[in-house]
Amino acid sequence: MQTFDVIIAGGGMVGLTVACGLQGSGLRVAVLEQQPPLPLADDAPPQLRVSAINAASERLLQHLDVWPAVLSQRAAPYHGMEVWERDSFGAIRFDDHNQTLSHLGHIVENAVIHQALWQRAQGLSELTLIAPASLQQVAFGDNEAFLTLQDGSMMSARLLIAADGANSWLRQKADIPLTFWDYEHHALVATIRTARPHQAVARQVFHGDGILAFLPLQDPHLCSIVWSLPPQEATRLQAMSTALFNQQLSVAFDMRLGLCQVEGERKTFPLTARYARQFAAHRLALVGDAAHTIHPLAGQGANLGLMDAAMLIGEIRRLHQQGKDIGQHLSLRRYERSRKQSAALMLAGMQGFRTLFAGDNPAKKLLRDVGLRLADRLPGVKPRLLEQAMGLHDLPDWLR
Repeated sequence: MQTFDVIIAGGGMVGLTVACGLQGSGLRVAVLEQQPPLPLADDAPPQLRVSAINAASERLLQHLDVWPAVLSQRAAPYHGMEVWERDSFGAIRFDDHNQTLSHLGHIVENAVIHQALWQRAQGLSELTLIAPASLQQVAFGDNEAFLTLQDGSMMSARLLIAADGANSWLRQKADIPLTFWDYEHHALVATIRTARPHQAVARQVFHGDGILAFLPLQDPHLCSIVWSLPPQEATRLQAMSTALFNQQLSVAFDMRLGLCQVEGERKTFPLTARYARQFAAHRLALVGDAAHTIHPLAGQGANLGLMDAAMLIGEIRRLHQQGKDIGQHLSLRRYERSRKQSAALMLAGMQGFRTLFAGDNPAKKLLRDVGLRLADRLPGVKPRLLEQAMGLHDLPDWLR
């Protein structure tokens, strides 16, 4: 039987971030992943799944010495944001120049971050990567947790970390209840070539029962789109001819970047909010999508998960340095309280925002338009909103 201090189930972005962050702590860490990431070719077309990495997440990845590898592959800084409602006067604009910032964030393919973290993890002495690995059984003892893999191998650890996604196997085996609700929307994602350059501005338009975001990629004429729509409409748009889709997309986006042309495939997936009742238990901590999933409205899902990782890294290191048991639920309560609050606020904010911007009720539409116009013009409002979006209020103490 192999013995570790920490075993992380899931070698995605969040799981690998925790693992890299524990290097140098003296703890023996293992990461179990079903499949190692496939190498990304330099000339490969952009992946469909991207994240808007904010300043807080950038700082964490810099601290882990992963950010240079991300930048050397593909990462697109964005310098402005525009949000507006179609057929109305409501709009708000941000730019880094007016806020004396070098950039507002980066649009990065999830696969690029994943690969950079995996390469970093491979070179760390206190870290063991085990892939492919599939979990078969788990038992939580008083002093250790025991895992059996499908190949029959057994291992134990003082702490298990569930970083195994929205349908977390570990969360289910620990009988942690899940609160969830269907957003009754599907996200359609695609890569789009635009007639006019995006000028490194992230754009989002609300229209009727849909939300359409254009996220600027490295190529000045390429954007990744996330189009949140009722399921039937998302299916219809996915199935329609390329020419008709291009036309409807250009119109839905108010022709802001001229004619749009889809490159490659269009994919859809259902949008569900999830919130675990506990983010920690005896010998177990939950991070990332295993603990929560949110609407992709503001592109904050990856940032929320990375801040879970940052907080948990700090807590495990602190507990270990103080000679405390890193796997006791009581020891993990500070992590749990902090991250449950951040996730709950984000979920509530997303739900309120989505409810406010849904539908064409004239009174609601006027309220939205006036709200956007006031937020754009009242002094002091935009810096506060930007601070929230950049995530700097959410940084754990060790990373400040």
